[in-house]
Amino acid sequence: MPLVRVEIKKHPDPTFAKRIGEQIYSAMRSAISVPDHDNFQILNEHDANHFIFDPEYLGIQRSEQLVIIQITLNEGRTLEQKKALYQTIAQNLNTHLSIRLEDVFINLVEVKKENWSFGNGIAQYAN
Repeated sequence: MPLVRVEIKKHPDPTFAKRIGEQIYSAMRSAISVPDHDNFQILNEHDANHFIFDPEYLGIQRSEQLVIIQITLNEGRTLEQKKALYQTIAQNLNTHLSIRLEDVFINLVEVKKENWSFGNGIAQYAN
């Protein structure tokens, strides 16, 4: 069960953040086999004073169109699966929304299954 957070600078198109989320969900479904309906996202837009980043860290030339994606998910994915996820998300955003590959910043946060409650005060994945 991934929980996706997307952070972008305020965009003139009010549907832009949602469309980013749709492409991320599609990438998670294909790259790491996220099941149908397992789609939980928090999409945030910020003004320039509240969206700070280094435009050249690690020699990557980032623009004002930077998309920061943080995905919290169960631990256990292989390095190959993670690489495929990064690649698929970046390609989807580039192909469908013209977001430069350099402007796709992704962070995975892995947690144990018992760290989720989907409602009703129950740890549904706890064994």
